[in-house]
Amino acid sequence: MLKIVTYPDPFLRQMAEEVDTFDDSLHVLLDQMQEVMYHDDGVGLAAPQIGVSKRIIVLDDGNGLIHLMNPEIITSGSNEEVVEEGCLSLPGIIVPVSRPGEVVVKGLNESGDPVKYEADALLARILQHEIDHLNGILIIDHISSIQRSLIKNKLKQLEKAVQS
Repeated sequence: MLKIVTYPDPFLRQMAEEVDTFDDSLHVLLDQMQEVMYHDDGVGLAAPQIGVSKRIIVLDDGNGLIHLMNPEIITSGSNEEVVEEGCLSLPGIIVPVSRPGEVVVKGLNESGDPVKYEADALLARILQHEIDHLNGILIIDHISSIQRSLIKNKLKQLEKAVQS
């Protein structure tokens, strides 16, 4: 099984590349990604989190599995909601993140066909979180310096774990 790339790995800060080939290797990768996501009790996973620089996300908000390539937020609601978020790439860290409560996201499904999601609640949050990963953005980038100081020791523990 593939392993999760964890903070502070610089790979997590890179912009992922567009998906332009929809073949068997993509389907194998999607299967591997969903296996990792479910195994680690996640609700979403972006390809960079397993060391693949592709604009691919898999997610399951409880209403079924979604595969999405080259996702893009095309509109966001004006109402911001603050909800605590965790991340498989930042184990043990949960922080309050402010995000729009509604988004419209377009992308491509596993066959390369265009799809669009009008999402709110948990689905909107997962989509935004995973799209952030494709752009090299982590949940800790959404918090204030005061909040960051509160998790400073946990971040240092993750940095030390990588050095070991």
